[in-house]
Amino acid sequence: MEAALTPPLLSPRTFKPYAKKNMKQLSPPLTQLIISFLAISALFLIPSTFAQTCRTACGKQPLRYPFGSGPGCGDPRFQSRTACDAAQQELTLTTHTGSYPVTAIDYAAQVIYISDPTMSTCACSQESCGFGLDWDAPFSIHENTVFTLLDCSTSTSPLYSPAAPGNASSSSSPLCDAKGTSICSFLYSCHAISMMNQPISTCCVYTPVDLGPAYELDLGKLSCSSYSAFYSFDGQEVDPDRWKYGIALKYKFNVYNEYPSSCAQCERSGGACGYGGAYDTFVCSCPESGLNTTSDCFFGPSWSQSPGHILAPHKGTGALLHSVVSILSLVMIRAP
Repeated sequence: MEAALTPPLLSPRTFKPYAKKNMKQLSPPLTQLIISFLAISALFLIPSTFAQTCRTACGKQPLRYPFGSGPGCGDPRFQSRTACDAAQQELTLTTHTGSYPVTAIDYAAQVIYISDPTMSTCACSQESCGFGLDWDAPFSIHENTVFTLLDCSTSTSPLYSPAAPGNASSSSSPLCDAKGTSICSFLYSCHAISMMNQPISTCCVYTPVDLGPAYELDLGKLSCSSYSAFYSFDGQEVDPDRWKYGIALKYKFNVYNEYPSSCAQCERSGGACGYGGAYDTFVCSCPESGLNTTSDCFFGPSWSQSPGHILAPHKGTGALLHSVVSILSLVMIRAP
């Protein structure tokens, strides 16, 4: 019976000469090419978990600059104010007075609409917590928003304090809009608000721009138990059931209110704008690949300067790498 053929084993003594002999078959330029290729390939094979992945939507709400889905997404000035609640799948705005669901965003008009779960509407009356904007927030109250204070104390509220001596104004309610009486009448005709059982004199359409210098509707200081806010009559001025309840807020991209061109290109490629690094460098996050670039999601001319932000390979890069590896392998095998 013939002995089974086995391949010759290389002992430690014979391995070095064998390796040197075969390494000599590779020319220096080819060796350098292989090393360069492997180094570049490593960049594409880094796991995507090292990159911050930003989403282009939060639940049913599309997300575009300057809003983002989490840390490192959108504009850094807005990221600390708005965030995507993963559990509720809704975007929320947070100020020092609470967190408020974002019900809609009008990107063309640069307006966001929020709701306050504690405020009263024609369908529900309740004690409210009030509302306020942080003084350094990149938002301002939209001029269409009407704040109406409800169930205010006519004896203790500063809304009803007499005009200061020497003031030519004869109004005893300088903080209330005298032309807002009809709004109070319609609101107090709502069944839910009428249950407060208060006279219409306890209602005030608040007039200070941006809620005054404190940017806040402090119901405690104003001695009011609730408030209502709406931003549109929806063509039904006499039907408070049809009004658009909520708060409209304006925002600006920057001091010149210019939309960043790099961000526009990123979003056209299906990416989400973000930032990273010590200087909040621009990053284009690509949800499909889970990687980031400094340009767009079609291709990346350079990797991000931010730690953990790398090139997102172009569509089909995996197949391209496989092909190049196969070709190089054949070259190495057939090299003289």
